[in-house]
Amino acid sequence: MDLIYKIAPASLWRQAQDRGRFDGAPIDLADGYIHFSTADQAEKTAKKYFSGKADLLLIAVDAKKLGDALRYEPSRDGALFPHLYAPLPLDAVVFAKPLPLRPDGGHDFAGLLP
Repeated sequence: MDLIYKIAPASLWRQAQDRGRFDGAPIDLADGYIHFSTADQAEKTAKKYFSGKADLLLIAVDAKKLGDALRYEPSRDGALFPHLYAPLPLDAVVFAKPLPLRPDGGHDFAGLLP
């Protein structure tokens, strides 16, 4: 299974579960696609955009279930990042687990990434 990852506030994810799909966080809606990271990119994404923020989830998604709406495009440092140009269907989600905040403001990914 080819997994990609989304970091999102737990409250936003609960809203998605109520609606039956995830339309994205405010930055996703502004950019016109849902931002994801690969396993190698997720920790750097958390450090850059979510440092010090609690009550987050790491959402693992089966990339193969997203079809042609998923594109890998250059972003930070020219690396290819997964971008979804459609709402995220919840049946593509493999897990949504708490992303614990460490005392130093970073996040603890132990046991969450391959």
